Amino acid sequence: MKKQHKNTAPVTSPALPDKAELLDIFARESRPLRLDGLLRVTGLPRRAKKDLEESLNELAGQGRLVRLRGGLWTRPDSLKSLVGRYQALRNGGGFVTPLAAGDDEGTPSARVTGGRDIFIHPLQSNEAWHQDLVRVVLSPAGARGGRGRGGPSPEGRIVEILERPQKEIPVHLHSRTGRTLFCRPADSRLAVDFSVALPEGNAVPEQGALLLVAPEERLASDLWRARLLGAYGREDDADVQENLVKLNHEVPRDFPAPVLDEAAALPAAPAQADLAGREDLRALPLVTIDGADARDFDDAVQVERKGAGWLLRVAIADVSHYVRPAPGKRHAGLDAEALARGNSWYFPRSVEPMLPPALSNGLCSLNPDEDRLAVLAEIPFSATAQPGKARFALCVMRSAARLTYDQVKACLLDHDADALARLRENPRGGDVLAMLEEAFRLYAVLRTARRKRGSLDFDLPEPDYSFDAAGRVLEIGFRQRHDAHRLIEEFMIAANEAVARHLRDAGLPFLYRVHPQPDPERLESLFDTLGATALESLPANVHSGGKADAAAMQGILAAAQGTEQEFLVNRLCLRAMPQARYQPENEGHFGLASQAYCHFTSPIRRYADLLVHRALKASLGHAVGPLPAGQKLLRIGDRLNRLERAAMECEREMARRLGCLVLREREGERFAGVIAGVTDFGLFVELASMPVEGMIRVEDLGDDWYELDSRSQSLIGQRSGLCWRLGQRLEVRLAEVHMGRLEIRLMPLELPRAGRAARGARHPRGQREQRGLRNGTDGTGARRPQQKRGQKNGPAHDRNSGRNRKQQARNGKNGGARPKRGR
Repeated sequence: MKKQHKNTAPVTSPALPDKAELLDIFARESRPLRLDGLLRVTGLPRRAKKDLEESLNELAGQGRLVRLRGGLWTRPDSLKSLVGRYQALRNGGGFVTPLAAGDDEGTPSARVTGGRDIFIHPLQSNEAWHQDLVRVVLSPAGARGGRGRGGPSPEGRIVEILERPQKEIPVHLHSRTGRTLFCRPADSRLAVDFSVALPEGNAVPEQGALLLVAPEERLASDLWRARLLGAYGREDDADVQENLVKLNHEVPRDFPAPVLDEAAALPAAPAQADLAGREDLRALPLVTIDGADARDFDDAVQVERKGAGWLLRVAIADVSHYVRPAPGKRHAGLDAEALARGNSWYFPRSVEPMLPPALSNGLCSLNPDEDRLAVLAEIPFSATAQPGKARFALCVMRSAARLTYDQVKACLLDHDADALARLRENPRGGDVLAMLEEAFRLYAVLRTARRKRGSLDFDLPEPDYSFDAAGRVLEIGFRQRHDAHRLIEEFMIAANEAVARHLRDAGLPFLYRVHPQPDPERLESLFDTLGATALESLPANVHSGGKADAAAMQGILAAAQGTEQEFLVNRLCLRAMPQARYQPENEGHFGLASQAYCHFTSPIRRYADLLVHRALKASLGHAVGPLPAGQKLLRIGDRLNRLERAAMECEREMARRLGCLVLREREGERFAGVIAGVTDFGLFVELASMPVEGMIRVEDLGDDWYELDSRSQSLIGQRSGLCWRLGQRLEVRLAEVHMGRLEIRLMPLELPRAGRAARGARHPRGQREQRGLRNGTDGTGARRPQQKRGQKNGPAHDRNSGRNRKQQARNGKNGGARPKRGR
């Protein structure tokens, strides 16, 4: 008898959910899931695991899911997310600076919160570009040491690109096929290449030429199609390098046509009506003292003896008479553009001015033998440099002479007969010379008094560039500073302090220039480092654990003055202090030991000074319209601080580029240098013959394992005991210059003495990252991503604080001129 079988339906597996269904599952579960958990929730068999993982990876690539540590998956909106600006590093990855509502930095709701930056691993950047506005989710666990304030930087992953501000990108032509150009970004922080079709009729640029392209379409993860916008030339041209830095940092360049029209509508010289009610100082021997190639003169000085003391007059260009803030008034566009630029942007061969040249080099500039409107600060000083009650007024003046620092030095300090004869040829030369003699007497007592009150004088070397007729940099030397520079600095400091005291007592809103006191722990750490390094000639209290305060730091700076390591001591002290900044609240100026300080003396090139002029005029009863106050003034201060930092970044990058250019034909040469920075991945070496810095990688220090001793700022060989220390002098060979990465690679030509006894055998594998750092690996043989060198703190005093030293604007291009040091 045949056995009967019961009819059964075939068992079918659930279908693989599509992407929308997967996202719904995560939303319903409201918790992170692993693959195995997701299989159980969906009822899928284990053989579907691979297909499911592919779907999850696709969603992660689109930023719709996030993979966490331990194999967990979740939706980004279930994690804490922030919006911020992505700052890429040249070796991959980067940091996101969090933003919050209320700022005007590129979006309607953007304001830097001041919180810690978020570290982005190269694999978590989601193809974001440098400067992109992004949404980032924070990793629920783990943090890395980084630049964040208050502790290690948290880690995160970029899940969405909200805005891509880089619409025009400078690139180098790498190769071509027919009329298709393959280009790589000139900024190595952009990890993407471009395919560019050369338009018909355009000449084929030579390889390495700098081009400007506009990205159009993504072809692959690291390749975009782009449209050619223009060609700039070869990278060995300093002007091309300046253009590149301006493009990389989005430096403001051409003025809008309406702003130029407003500037052109102004008179070429003050009208008679403008002189009404102003004090007439045209008979006084007021003079300007600037660099030889200056084109904009915004301050003039005059000193006369008054009994046992002196009377100092500082006349500052009255820019606010022409640049008006109120909406609906004439020339309001000039003010808006000046605020947008924040300051003039100085480069070795050019300048991008805050105001159009018709004002900055013409109507507002205190040119010799021309009537100019000015704001007067008149300050009496006793024989011991104690200031009396200052007087302020609107005036008209006529500069008796346009002097240079070197000319004043030759006449008053060197007593050069030829220089004296040339100055006496000036119709008022005798009066000017007599005035300058009194000016130097006042300068001497002012400088002594400022030192006694605890002011700090930082004197870092400044580069001096030489170029040939074709714009190629020939050499980089050290700019010489002398007492003619310092005389003007002292007089400007005195005027700035007098204005700040006056406006503080008047209770008017304005921006102070503040420099907060350093954190006591940072000062202790600085003294500890200085006492343990190879630095010589330091005061005994540094080595003996003396009190860490401003007076002790002043002693350190004085002891280092004139030594080979002066610049290094200055730099270390600067790094220990916070940056000077603009803000409406007075916190004093630590670097200058000043109770109240502001910027008043450079309204042609700094918007903060223009605001101070308006407040000063209001205190004198002149109508200037409403003064910004409260949150509005705070936002203006934040913006100016940000633009000042951006200008400093341009300055630093330009210095690196020119350093690379001047050295790239000198590979193999020997140089003397000093170790100026110590990190776990190598040594930074400042060359003795020029203010240029290169790096010795840790793998080039010999066959040893090196441990970083952060207290003594040294790398110590664990087998040999060799010690490479901050401040150590050494001979190096230039091994390689890489323009794309702006790297100067050096090789040591000598070994230091052992720092302590060798420690025997190598450390075990698990300790290599902390101990070894040999050959730049992470202990597994894989290459460690290089860490970015820590950002330098800005100078504590800025000539007004000695801060923000602008590069020389050679040849007067675009009206370019190097401003007075640190104003």
